[in-house]
Order: sequence, then C-alpha cells, then structure tokens
Amino acid sequence: MIFRYASKKELKGNIGQKLNYLETAIVGTEYVSNGIITGSNRPHITGLGREFYAQVTMENNLIKSVK
Repeated sequence: MIFRYASKKELKGNIGQKLNYLETAIVGTEYVSNGIITGSNRPHITGLGREFYAQVTMENNLIKSVK
C-alpha cells in the first residue's frame, strides 16, 4: 500500500481523519477499516516528499495511530 503523504509527520498529523492511500495489491485489497496496515510513500509514484515506511492502526475507517 502506498500512503499519499509527503512525510510521516504529515501522516501523523492526520490522526482522526480518513487515510489517503493507493492500493498496490494485484489480488484483493490491502485496506482494512479496523486493524493494522503497513505501507510506504514512494515519491517516484506519488510525486510527494520523501520515502518513508509506516504502520497505521485504523479504527472505524479513521487513522487511530501511526508508528
């Protein structure tokens, strides 16, 4: 999964909001409305900021925490 944020700090600043992402799975979906999602920002794909990796905990389709 690709997170569409310029930095991990920007992603953390969106706690309580819906996740802006790009699915990369060929089969099925990576997004879960309740649970943990692991992904990254790939600047050569998104055109945004720098590369980073993060683990996002989702609850009721909203970002609960970012590691």
